[in-house]
Amino acid sequence: MKFRPCIDIHNGKVKQIVGGTLRDEGDAAAENFVSERSAADFARFYAADDLRGGHVILLNPASSEHYEATKRQALSALSAWPGGLMLGGGIRPETAEEFLNAGASHVIVTSYVFSGGRINEENLERMIAAVGKEHLVLDLSCRRKDDVYYIVTDRWQKYTRTPLTAETLHHLAACCDEFLIHAVDAEGKRQGVEEDVLRLLGDFTEIPVTYAGGVGSFSDLDRVKRLGKDHVDVTIGSALDIFGGDMPYREVLKRV
Repeated sequence: MKFRPCIDIHNGKVKQIVGGTLRDEGDAAAENFVSERSAADFARFYAADDLRGGHVILLNPASSEHYEATKRQALSALSAWPGGLMLGGGIRPETAEEFLNAGASHVIVTSYVFSGGRINEENLERMIAAVGKEHLVLDLSCRRKDDVYYIVTDRWQKYTRTPLTAETLHHLAACCDEFLIHAVDAEGKRQGVEEDVLRLLGDFTEIPVTYAGGVGSFSDLDRVKRLGKDHVDVTIGSALDIFGGDMPYREVLKRV
């Protein structure tokens, strides 16, 4: 298990939010933490510890009045650590190249590949053709409905008809370099991890997987390690002391 850092950007600021509250209308979200430090500051901070494979996420849609400010922050982070970070948020084939050229090691994609509520094989092929499988991370973030975890899109606001299952993971593993999976209903709450999601990921070993959502204590971190069978990587946001939480960042690095 490795620790994967995050830089979430919303309305032009580095933030930690409660994932399930994000809304495009009014660019609204319940906030846990808003930093006065720039995205580039965080990129340099992570680079000093050589924490590669972190995620820079643009949480505003391109239609938002705040999108350009959010994008500038993201580009500054990529420039501060070329090759050290991945980038996601509204990525399409025609926009991916700009972020890769700016220093992203990978682009992270959900909505474009799951347009229409299902896996859009044509769009997936277009994305692979644009960036190469080796530069593509598929975000399979999910929410529970009727006791099934479904992949969600559009900044976690829309359910697809695609469940997160072993079959889905196996099918998509041939099409990308890694998976990023937020358990959205736990995201930002610091109230415990989604154990069923972690059990599923713990049995999957074809490509690297990063889990995010609900880690609020070192016992939660230990649970990720155990249920993920020590090969599922972890992202921690709101619970870290660098984002106003109670878990010391340095201690987390010692424990993973």
